[in-house]
Amino acid sequence: MALTWRAVVLAALGVVPVALVPVPGTALLWTLVVLAVCGVDAGLAASPRSVAVSRTAPGSVRLTDQARSVLTVTNAGGRRLRGLVRDAWQPSAGAGANRHAVDLPPGESRRLTTVLVPTRRGDRTADRVTIRSYGPLGLAARQASLTVPSVLRVLPEFASRRHLPSRLARLRELDGRAAVQVRGQGTEFDSLREYVIGDDVRSIDWRATARRSEVVVRTWRPERDRRVLLVLDTSRTAAARVDDAPRLDASIEAALLLSALATRAGDRVELVAYDRRLRARVAGANGPRLMPAVADALAPLEPALVETDWPGIVALVRERLSQRSLVVLLSALEPATVESGLLRVVGQLTDDHVVVLASVRDPEVAELRTGRGDAAEVFDAAAAERGELERVAVAARLRRRGVEIVDALPEDLAPQLADRYLALKAAGRL
Repeated sequence: MALTWRAVVLAALGVVPVALVPVPGTALLWTLVVLAVCGVDAGLAASPRSVAVSRTAPGSVRLTDQARSVLTVTNAGGRRLRGLVRDAWQPSAGAGANRHAVDLPPGESRRLTTVLVPTRRGDRTADRVTIRSYGPLGLAARQASLTVPSVLRVLPEFASRRHLPSRLARLRELDGRAAVQVRGQGTEFDSLREYVIGDDVRSIDWRATARRSEVVVRTWRPERDRRVLLVLDTSRTAAARVDDAPRLDASIEAALLLSALATRAGDRVELVAYDRRLRARVAGANGPRLMPAVADALAPLEPALVETDWPGIVALVRERLSQRSLVVLLSALEPATVESGLLRVVGQLTDDHVVVLASVRDPEVAELRTGRGDAAEVFDAAAAERGELERVAVAARLRRRGVEIVDALPEDLAPQLADRYLALKAAGRL
């Protein structure tokens, strides 16, 4: 039984009889009267366990978008239900006004809507539905919590999609709508057209020119149906917070933008998340099915506090790829972890594939490097400067082994990785 503010007021009114009859038994008698009235009021309330409740929620929603949880409450008892219904969710589900007043006659139903604005990606689970049924006088209530399971998958925000239109425009320029004059390993013959001033003379097709009365040139376009494998490192380095968010979140944004761009370019995209074991994989999805599959696979990912098994990643890449492809490693450019892991095996990848390492740079380190206010700031600046020199050195060693490096701030990583992909396309390396 739960008491309401009305019961408190009724108990406070006992001051009057106590003042009129100032004997010890008066207070006790009034207390018993209040308890009896509250008990009778609660007994006359509708039973909350005779209420049938079902919950309907969307299967998924993007981070920061709104979703609606709808409770269908049916009064299956014989008394009128006057009460309060609470639709409880995890705090990160962002349930706002989740307490709903109801006045439900027997046999009728009501729909109660709770707006959810999630603050974290992943699977957000619903808690129990609590029903508080008040008596006719509103002095006391009966309460019960019912288990009504539901799960809302919160997909990554994909804020980097704002960069997609400009990259698609550049992709269309590469894709034969503007001529590609330099033939490379990753380009294929497109068509012939008339020579114009400024064209590379090496692109002149002399046989076709001999058959016509004008000089013609060959045009080339990037090859389609190439393989792009995205490898997300979900080890402990992905858990480091950069700009108040895990490094993994910036890697996810970059993976989403590159996946959207590469599939529009006609390439086949695969994605794996790995640390010491496989955490997620997307393979065989193309066209409009790719992005929903990638978003769904990335949504529940969380970093694991373990070291990356780089030989295991190399074995996984070899298992998935049998021809020269683009391998994008979304990991941390941390000198200690790179020297002890990636540097030892990266040659096995660059011998067969084009390898890009995309890493998130911490803006706080750049701020520390400029500190000169006192002795503590000077020591911090020296440590930050040394760390930066080590990053530059390890990046240079990776480049000498054939690795393309994209080292950018969290908000810049996705567009810069997309630009590097387009540059590799334009150079005929894919």
